Amino acid sequence: MSIFEYNGSALVAMVGKNCFAMASDRRLGVQLQTIATDFQRISKIHDRVFLGLSGLATDAQTLYQRLVFRHKLYQLREERDMKPETFANLVSALLYEKRFGPYFCQPVIAGLGDEDKPFICTMDSIGAKELAKDFVVAGTASESLYGACESMFKEDMEPEELFETVSQALLSSVDRDCLSGWGGHVYVVTPTEVKERILKGRMD
Repeated sequence: MSIFEYNGSALVAMVGKNCFAMASDRRLGVQLQTIATDFQRISKIHDRVFLGLSGLATDAQTLYQRLVFRHKLYQLREERDMKPETFANLVSALLYEKRFGPYFCQPVIAGLGDEDKPFICTMDSIGAKELAKDFVVAGTASESLYGACESMFKEDMEPEELFETVSQALLSSVDRDCLSGWGGHVYVVTPTEVKERILKGRMD
């Protein structure tokens, strides 16, 4: 078993019309044993940028703390919030710095940039970015997420339709992966509000 699969995870970010959604499962396990069913994988950096971390849970928490620290320093120095593209570059640089003993994480970054244009990207554990215009996935359920998102995604979805689509994609994908699941956590971010919802899923 790969170290990336040790805790199990499922993460997806999807783009809509001037909005984006990010969803994750809620299971924290040690291989096939479930430890917690309310684990938080998605974190708010500021109102317009969100970060999801799949992979080894301990490394995800360490990386999140370092990124929050670096973002606060940026806010103090620049007196503004980071743009999503800038934040993605920061994450990438921080991971590449540790390339010989990497954080075993696969981050997913989503945010609203200039003129409320949604930005999503993911990267590997040494910071090689993968940009997308529709959706990005990460975690142990990524293969089934690719299939579900590929068949359900439509361009320019409104926030409610986007929520429905990303939720269905997540729930149907984690049913095909025994290392992730136990419900879902969905954020839908528009220029004016952030909606957070908890999904109920199969508890096995």
